[in-house]
Amino acid sequence: MNPVKIGILGLGTVGGGTANVLHRNAEEIARRAGRGITVEVAADLNLDRGKEIGLSDLRITQDAFEVVSDPSIDIVIELIGGYTLAKELVLKAIENGKHVVTANKALIALHGNEIFANAQEKGVIVAFEAGIAGGIPIIKAVREGLSANQIEWIAGIINGTGNFILTEMREKGRAFDDVLQEAQDLGYAEADPTFDVEGIDAAHKLTILSSVAFGIPLQFDKTYTEGITTITPEDVEYADELGYTIKHLGITRRTEKGIEQRVHPTMIPKTRLIANVNGVMNAVLVHGDAVGPTLYYGAGAGDEPTASAVIADVVDVVRAMTSDPSNRVPHLAFQPDQLADIPVLGMDDITTAYYLRVCALDQPGVLASITKIMGESNISIEAFIQKEPETGANEVDIILLTQRVREGDMNTAIQAIEALDVTCSAVTRIRVEALS
Repeated sequence: MNPVKIGILGLGTVGGGTANVLHRNAEEIARRAGRGITVEVAADLNLDRGKEIGLSDLRITQDAFEVVSDPSIDIVIELIGGYTLAKELVLKAIENGKHVVTANKALIALHGNEIFANAQEKGVIVAFEAGIAGGIPIIKAVREGLSANQIEWIAGIINGTGNFILTEMREKGRAFDDVLQEAQDLGYAEADPTFDVEGIDAAHKLTILSSVAFGIPLQFDKTYTEGITTITPEDVEYADELGYTIKHLGITRRTEKGIEQRVHPTMIPKTRLIANVNGVMNAVLVHGDAVGPTLYYGAGAGDEPTASAVIADVVDVVRAMTSDPSNRVPHLAFQPDQLADIPVLGMDDITTAYYLRVCALDQPGVLASITKIMGESNISIEAFIQKEPETGANEVDIILLTQRVREGDMNTAIQAIEALDVTCSAVTRIRVEALS
């Protein structure tokens, strides 16, 4: 049987890793796929890139459209990132009847509905495992391995940069800005770290996980997104005193009212396995009604870990190329005509517990005023800490841990607390999840 011919768009970190692993493990990959897989051409602005990655015989063009229009190419691997050009190239490849493998979570989160519809019409596959959690096969696990289950919720550390920053803050008491600079120096964070530290990258990934878990269309615009830039060493210390660890989680949950789809800093009990996932590592906890909780852990980025997921998708595509398109695994786990119109809830309608840090004047009656507001909002307090003021200071931190409450009611209470004459700054709020 003739080998399957691959065209790669982009020979950066992941593209170079993919080309190298395909070359190095060609025999083993062919044994799994049932036929040979060869990289025929790659698109990159640097025509010497092949030599730089040790593949001097690799044909390279600067014209990516040449690759997606090459009649000899069976599968296009898109690794250039971004929204605009990548979308244009992927749609062109699909139009030309080529299967597509991509690590571009932003592309899928924003334009996946259109891309999958076009792919279904042309009878080709679009695979995207490498877009979420690097080398962890989380899409395959949810889409295929857990297909007997009704997924109840997913919670994941799905951005390694944010996890590295919070780990350093907890273990060494360092400030956010200090650790961010180190993350940039180490290459974990971009020069513009906005997508990582503000949760946008994690929101792209969670949008996809939510659709695969619950069989709903991709809806990135409805994913609540909050970053970690306001987390202080004091918050990390207080969380530890209360028996919790702060992680930047993506959480999606099925409720009677709809689907929760949210990314934000979250306090979780230190006893949970996922609370002990540190550094740049990723982990995703999936709870199904039949299987219970399952945890998936591994490298969330890097050249060869991500290449591992890219090539696994290539092997899956090769195995399915000759099958009837109607019998293939659906892109979003559920058959396209079975996607559900379940609403994605706004944050006011989600229910969770809360950590609140209130800076207040050190005078009698302050705690009573705050707890009175909480009581009027039907919010029960689980625990509280009132710190002694520093010598000569007249302000003190009051830490409250609440039971589960609707976010809309918590917003009302926070507004009332901030309006008190005795509060000296905005209330810090971190959501708390038991993950049990």
